[in-house]
Amino acid sequence: MPNGPVPERVRRLREGMRARGLDALVCLKPQNTFYVSDFNPVIYSHPVVTVLPAEGEPVLLVHALRDDHARASSWIGHVRLFGAWSTKQTMGPDWLAALRAILVELGAASGRLGVEFDFLPVGVMRQMEGLLPQARLEDASDVVNHARLVKDPVELERMRRAAFLADRGMEAAIAAAAERRSEREISLAAMAAMNGVWAERFPQTEVADFGSLEGGVMNGLWCYCLIGDRIPMNCDVPTTRRPAEGEFGLIVIWTVCDGMHAENERTVAFGPPDPERRRMYDAILRVRTEVASAIRPGATCADVYRAARAVYESQGYGQYLPGRIGHGLGLGPHEHPSLGPADATRLEPGMVLTFEPNLRIPGLGGMQHSDTILVTDGGFEFVTDLRRDYIQV
Repeated sequence: MPNGPVPERVRRLREGMRARGLDALVCLKPQNTFYVSDFNPVIYSHPVVTVLPAEGEPVLLVHALRDDHARASSWIGHVRLFGAWSTKQTMGPDWLAALRAILVELGAASGRLGVEFDFLPVGVMRQMEGLLPQARLEDASDVVNHARLVKDPVELERMRRAAFLADRGMEAAIAAAAERRSEREISLAAMAAMNGVWAERFPQTEVADFGSLEGGVMNGLWCYCLIGDRIPMNCDVPTTRRPAEGEFGLIVIWTVCDGMHAENERTVAFGPPDPERRRMYDAILRVRTEVASAIRPGATCADVYRAARAVYESQGYGQYLPGRIGHGLGLGPHEHPSLGPADATRLEPGMVLTFEPNLRIPGLGGMQHSDTILVTDGGFEFVTDLRRDYIQV
C-alpha cells in the first residue's frame, strides 16, 4: 500500500500518459524520479528507477543500500531492491533485470513504455530494448516536462520556503556589498545567512539538490557574486576581487527546499556609477516595469519576449538583446520553458518562472535583477519579495 496519498502532480502525469496511450512510464532522470516518488538519495551512484503504471500502484526500484532512506522519504509503498547490502532481500544484482521483472508483474513488459529519450545514454537504451523485445519504447520526455510546468500546492509551498531563504541571503549579500567586501566574502555572507535561517525556521526541510553518478549535492543554498568586468562571464566561482567605486556587482542566489528551487538575483552599484552605466540600470528597470503586464495566462513566452524587445529598442539597446528574459523554475534551477523569441509555450496559472531582463555590453559590464514569479489567474505574483529598484551601496 502507498505510504501516503497520491500527489496531485502524479495524477496530472498519469493524465498525460493516458492521452499518449502509455501503459507505464519508466523514469531514471533524478529530477523525474523525485517528481514521481519524493525520494532523493543525494548521491545517484546507483540508478533510482520509478515505474508508474497507467493504473495501479507505482514501484520505486533502488539499490539495497538506499532501502531505509527510500522507505522513509517516499510516498510510494512498493519499494523493490537490487544489488547486495547487508541482509537486505533483493531481486538480484542487476537493476535492468529487476526492472524487467517488475514490468512483467505489472503486465507492461509487452506494452507501450514511456522512457526519457532526452536523458538515457544510448547504451542503456540498447540494453532496455534487448531486455524488453516485446515492448514498444516511446519518448515520454515531453509528457513529463509538460506535467512539470504547472506546480501543485505542495510544490508551491516548498518553493515559497526556498524563496524566503533566497531573500534572506540577498539581504545579507547586499549588506556585505555595502562594506565593500570581496566577491567571495559577499557570497559566504549570503550562504551563512541562508543556512542560519534554514536551521532555525525550517528544520524539517531538506536542502539537498540532485547529484550524479559521481557525486552529490548535500546543500543547495548557493550564492555567487561577480564584480565589474567579471559580470559578462555570467557564472563563475567567486574570487577575492573587490569593487572599485562606480562598478556594478551581480549577486546570484539559487536555493532549493525539498526539491523545489527559487532564484533571486540583484545588481548593486558600488557608489554612483557613470552616466552610461546608470542609463543601463534605468533601462532594465523600465523593461521590467513595462513588460510585467504581458506576463499573463494565455500569452506565449515569445509574446513576453517581444514585449521586452520593444522596450529594449525604445531605450536604444536593440543591438544588445539577450537571448531570453527568463526561464522555467522547479525541480531544476533552469528548466522548460524559456522566455525567448522562439518558445510558443502558453503561460498557465501555476507555472513558475524567473523574470530577468538583463543587459551585457562590452566595456561596460552588465546588470540584471531576477525574481521568482508565479503565474496566476490574473497575471503573476512575485514569490521572491525583496526590493527591485535601483540599489546603490
